[in-house]
Amino acid sequence: MKTLAQHARDLASGSTTSRALTEEALARISAPGGEGARTFIRVFREAALAAADASDRLRAAGVVASPLAGIPVSVKDLCDIAGVTTLAGSATRTAELPAAHDATVVARLRAAGAVIVGTTNMVEFALGGLGLNPHYGDCRNPWDRATGRIPGGSSSGAAVSVTDDMAAAALGTDTMGSVRIPAGLCGLAGFKPTAERVPRDGIFPLSPTLDSVGPLAHSVACCALIDAVFAGERPEPPDPVPLAGLRLGIPKTLVLDDIEAPVANAFERAVARLSASGANIEEFAFPELLEIAEVNRTRGLSMIECYAIHRRWLGTRASGYDPRILSRMNGAMPISAADYYEVLQLRKDLVARSHAVTGGYDAVIMPTLPVVAPPIAKFTGSAAGLLDGFPVLIRNTSIANFLDRCALTIPCHDPGTGPVGFSLMGERMDDHRLLGIGVSVEAEIGTQR
Repeated sequence: MKTLAQHARDLASGSTTSRALTEEALARISAPGGEGARTFIRVFREAALAAADASDRLRAAGVVASPLAGIPVSVKDLCDIAGVTTLAGSATRTAELPAAHDATVVARLRAAGAVIVGTTNMVEFALGGLGLNPHYGDCRNPWDRATGRIPGGSSSGAAVSVTDDMAAAALGTDTMGSVRIPAGLCGLAGFKPTAERVPRDGIFPLSPTLDSVGPLAHSVACCALIDAVFAGERPEPPDPVPLAGLRLGIPKTLVLDDIEAPVANAFERAVARLSASGANIEEFAFPELLEIAEVNRTRGLSMIECYAIHRRWLGTRASGYDPRILSRMNGAMPISAADYYEVLQLRKDLVARSHAVTGGYDAVIMPTLPVVAPPIAKFTGSAAGLLDGFPVLIRNTSIANFLDRCALTIPCHDPGTGPVGFSLMGERMDDHRLLGIGVSVEAEIGTQR
């Protein structure tokens, strides 16, 4: 599995072509017995090959748009693609008009020369962390295909498209962890930027207050490159921030509760390596996290805003929704406008109070998820499964969204074992520095080190 930099070097040296890379990706998507049919909702075979051929001609003429030029990428089905109906992982939107324009982030990928191979499967309307979809299938986590484990969501197909080399990198969205959950469960790097850095126009919303757009890829440097393209910045590798002298904080509140032994062991080993490399690691009390968890449990912004977006369709299309998703949407129906206003004000207060607690750290660190990927069977075939109810998946990741910060997950498990993600959270708009820290952390603890 090659990084974007390795693909770019191969293209520059002439040892491969965009056509060859794209044909290989498309072959993996269509391979009998593979995950392609469950991973992609749409495949743009002819358009992708035409884009690859155009990229090869431009390269031969000395024109290389960016380090992404000629490299296959996937796009979450939440994003507008000109001429195609945006399904958002749902069977209820097939009669909607095609998008008139690409989403801005999709247009920026094209301008950077990336080859878009298709749109990836996801939790319907992005409202869930398991990664399951009754309309388009449940793609399986690459770690244990025999058992059939959840890939994580909502950007489930995005993660599997990268792990299975059906794309070199993926565009995902993250509202409560929807990039970092599948990245963490599938052994990838994933980045959630400060939301305002990346435009969200042309992307079907889940929660306008919390939504952000981020990459999933094989390395932190890959994520940084794609994030720069999304943000309209110059795509360059991040400058590594030396580990020696960094101040990293581990919350003693909530984030380490009830973690499974494989996660605890991998996280402890990673912390020990970082400490041995000169990082100063401290535990600290962070009681605000309990307040955030309570708000998410009782008056979650994502559920309130999602219900507000969908209520005009629920009267006529409810029977076509995934029952798990419908149940969660309807759970927000009794919440009043006054409750919603109160939550928004509480969020402002918690953002300010939390910055006062963590502002002195270079990053806050924690396990991305407290569990390894459970079997899909745990969430199917029972009434309990209808709730998509596994809130532990979003417990740690949702913190960064609520606090409007940037966050990164890096795999830290031993090769061959269940993937475990190591999370770093920065302050708001501290994205570039966090990615630089992530490069150094990955070199020390990453699974591929």
